[in-house]
Amino acid sequence: MTKPTMIDLFAGCGGMTVGFAGEGFDPLLAVEWDRAAAATYAANFGEDHTVAGDIALVEKKSIPRADVIIGGPPCQGFSNLGLKDLADPRNQLWREYMRFIHAAKPKVFVIENVDRFYASPEFQMLQEEVDHGTLKAYTLSHRVLNAADYGVSQRRRRTIIIGSRVGPIDLPAPTHAKDPQPGSGLLPWRTVRDVISGLPAKPDHVNLPDSKAEFFGDWFPGTFKGLDIHFRRDPRPESLERYSYVPPGGGRFDVRPDLLPRCWAEKPTGTTDVMGRMHWDRPSLTIRTEFFKPEKGAYLHPQWVPGRQPADDDSRYIKGDPNLSVDRVITHYEASLIQAFPQDYLWVGTKTQIAKQIGNAVPSGLARAIAKQVLPAVS
Repeated sequence: MTKPTMIDLFAGCGGMTVGFAGEGFDPLLAVEWDRAAAATYAANFGEDHTVAGDIALVEKKSIPRADVIIGGPPCQGFSNLGLKDLADPRNQLWREYMRFIHAAKPKVFVIENVDRFYASPEFQMLQEEVDHGTLKAYTLSHRVLNAADYGVSQRRRRTIIIGSRVGPIDLPAPTHAKDPQPGSGLLPWRTVRDVISGLPAKPDHVNLPDSKAEFFGDWFPGTFKGLDIHFRRDPRPESLERYSYVPPGGGRFDVRPDLLPRCWAEKPTGTTDVMGRMHWDRPSLTIRTEFFKPEKGAYLHPQWVPGRQPADDDSRYIKGDPNLSVDRVITHYEASLIQAFPQDYLWVGTKTQIAKQIGNAVPSGLARAIAKQVLPAVS
């Protein structure tokens, strides 16, 4: 049988394609302006169909017919766009997405975006195009989905829109739940333990291997896989001291006040997940692009065992046992596994570039659930 075909726009490092390719879709074209991310995509799925550059420069004659188009055009901050003014330069990327739909004539298109996207002017603009514009042949289904409900060990909420001209397609039903009821057929949420337990608690290197790979006529750091990106940072002693006070589910308010930076010590409320520690037996919170910075969220490794308190210590603040606790942020490899990338996925770029690729990606488990739902309509 012929495989259903797909185009991935704003493809990033390939998270959506991992899920769709896993369900048998054949990628014909991928477009991504970030060249390091495009190189990662190319390393895994082939350079021959990967465009590393501006989507507006892809000519119509280079756009193949495809069964499905997937992608997430960036939102422009949900600014007050003139909904009917498609000439507004801030709508450029949305116009490009629609240009590809016109050229490729897919049976189905899939858009993913942040959870609040459904309330944005961009969504209203899309709805108007479906109601009485250039996309009027399509029927929309949309809902905010939580990746944890589809077997991803991460609570990550995304708006998913399915546009179809072959009949309405519902969003996929959850396969997992926080507390599944007996007889529901649902599995428990996957946890951080499910995907990162057993990895070295103290990685043996602080840098990426010294290697280069050529993509698109340029040389990039890479390719790396697996434990290559399981490297540690070397925080200052005062940072390690702060980490040691944070239990699973805790954050900056668990750190002794005399150890806090002034900016935190003088802010008694808000930013509760700063310097947060994950739970072993729960999904993580959302993995963002700066997961390697503990001041950006709940990214401390989940392993923590309370230690003894010195007699003169304030009993409200409990320090972890330094021999049994892991006082570091998660590694790039751990973050990629929490994002549901395959263990042998190939990565290209610097540390910061790879972190950005991981944090910006759609978890492949969520993408695969969507692909399963779309597949019968295009086969």
